[in-house]
Amino acid sequence: MGAALRRIQLGSALSAFGLGFTVPYLYVYVAQVRDLGAGTAGVVLAVFAMAALAVLPFTGRVIDRRGPLPVLVVASVVASLGAVALGFSSQVTAAVLSAAVLGAGTAVMQPALATMLVRCSDTGTRTRAFATQFFLQNLGLGIGGLVGGQIVDTERPASFTLLFLIEAVMFLVLGAVSATVRMPRVPAVAAGAAARGGMRVLLSHRAMVQLCVLGFVLFFACYGQFESGLAAYGTEAAGIKPSTLGIALAANTAVIVVAQFVVLRLVERRRRSRVIAAVGLIWAFAWIVAGYAGLGEGSQTMATAAMISTYALFGLGESMLSPTVAPLVADLAPESMIGQYNSAFALCKQLALAVGPAVGGPMGASLHGPYIVTFVLFSLGITVLALRLGRRLTPVQDQPSLAAVPSRVVAVSLPESASADVPAPVAAVH
Repeated sequence: MGAALRRIQLGSALSAFGLGFTVPYLYVYVAQVRDLGAGTAGVVLAVFAMAALAVLPFTGRVIDRRGPLPVLVVASVVASLGAVALGFSSQVTAAVLSAAVLGAGTAVMQPALATMLVRCSDTGTRTRAFATQFFLQNLGLGIGGLVGGQIVDTERPASFTLLFLIEAVMFLVLGAVSATVRMPRVPAVAAGAAARGGMRVLLSHRAMVQLCVLGFVLFFACYGQFESGLAAYGTEAAGIKPSTLGIALAANTAVIVVAQFVVLRLVERRRRSRVIAAVGLIWAFAWIVAGYAGLGEGSQTMATAAMISTYALFGLGESMLSPTVAPLVADLAPESMIGQYNSAFALCKQLALAVGPAVGGPMGASLHGPYIVTFVLFSLGITVLALRLGRRLTPVQDQPSLAAVPSRVVAVSLPESASADVPAPVAAVH
């Protein structure tokens, strides 16, 4: 399935490239270029996120019933329409509705792409497939943001419209490239109980529930703070310039791009739970470094260097998570519920991205000491949750390199309520 994986990765990277054109400039576009005000811009960003919460609970079941490919193609078309509409929106209602369509389309893409990667890989290749996707997506976002920055001009609304049109084209390219992929036939797995149980079966799967809780804490303590609490803390407590935040985010992306495959070689033969636990310790240290930046004891140069280092350390942790968390979701899922498991995890991620700024923003701006202490504790909580999760995983789930023979069967273990009714999976013969 090498050719299929390459096409999926290409489409994923190009769609990230398109997103990079517009995401950094969405607030400025709505508030200043279209002159709709900061309040409207905030509503547009909130609607963009809330649209994902509205569609993800239903996405997984559709993926499992219809297959990930048609879902991805439809989602790419919907996202493209949303991008075009937003590029021409000059009224509040049009901007809000366009953001809702765009947010819904991009949200559905995530579990659909993840399910396609699972279908086109096996236990032995899945870790590298997800790490490659994360690397290419970050590279695409970074390049898109840099190129978009050279095009935008706040005095010319047409320059922003061009960005949204480019984004729309990239979504269509994703759909077109994905449509050429020949997906493998799904093996007949006797998972009738899992298929009928739906969300009830997922919620009874204790390892998956623990992974979802862990995922919420991961995204809450990192991604949910990047452009809200941590940015507010950096400018208010550490006194760094807003332009420095751009450098810090660039450092984050640079670490991911440079370190991803070096880190992959170090972690792919180690226990996933131990790797995630190590990320918690790295992020706890990153928050301590951020705390030093806000103490005001050193020079402004030292504070700036500390904040940039904080973002870089977060990037190192992210590069360790990409080959561990997403493949683990796939390995926990019964064959008939891969889409639902991916969608459930994506929903937890989206909830964290919605709650994180609401909690971290005010704290980072005014409660500097409690803010740092809170997120040091959350990061240490990641370590504790990861080690507890490790006790619920089978040896192969926790360390896929132990598998002697790669298997296309994803469900090494099933949820407790379904395991009694489902025969043990048999490895496919290659």
